[in-house]
Amino acid sequence: MKLTTKGRYAVTAMLDLALHQTGGPVALTDIAGRQGISLSYLEQLFAKLRKRGLVASTRGPGGGYRLKTGADAISIADVVSAVDEKVDATRCAGKQNCQGNQRCLTHDLWNDLSGKIYEFLNGITLAQLVAQRSVREVAARQEGVPEFPVAVRGERNAARGA
Repeated sequence: MKLTTKGRYAVTAMLDLALHQTGGPVALTDIAGRQGISLSYLEQLFAKLRKRGLVASTRGPGGGYRLKTGADAISIADVVSAVDEKVDATRCAGKQNCQGNQRCLTHDLWNDLSGKIYEFLNGITLAQLVAQRSVREVAARQEGVPEFPVAVRGERNAARGA
C-alpha cells in the first residue's frame, strides 16, 4: 500500500481543522505551526481539498479554512482520495500487468487487501477521530493546555518529589 506523506499530512491537517474550527475559520499558519507541516505544502493540499468540496475558505483578516460539511460526513478515505492518493497494495496499480504484462499470481490477494484498506478508511470519519480521547489529549498538548487536571498534575509532581 502506498500512503505517502501527502495523504498523511492531509488527514492530519483536516483533523486539526475539525478540532479547531469552532472558533471560526482556521488559518493554515496555525495548522502548520501545530502540526509541523510546511505552509506551502499545506497550501497545495488545501487547494485540492477545496476543489473536492471538503473545505471552504474565507479571505481577509480572521480568514482561513473550515470544513464545508460536518466532520461526521467526511471520511478519511475522502481526504486521502482528495489529494490524489491511492489506496492500492498491488504492484501494478490494479492494471494486472505486473508479470510480463500479465496478471501475477498474487494479484487478487493484494487487490482484495486494497479494498479492505479503503473500506476501513471509508468507515472512519473526522468526527469519530475528534471524539477519541487520545486525539483530544494530543490536541491539548499541542495547544499548550495541560493534559491532566491541575489537581492530578499536582499529585503526580508531589509523588515525584517535585
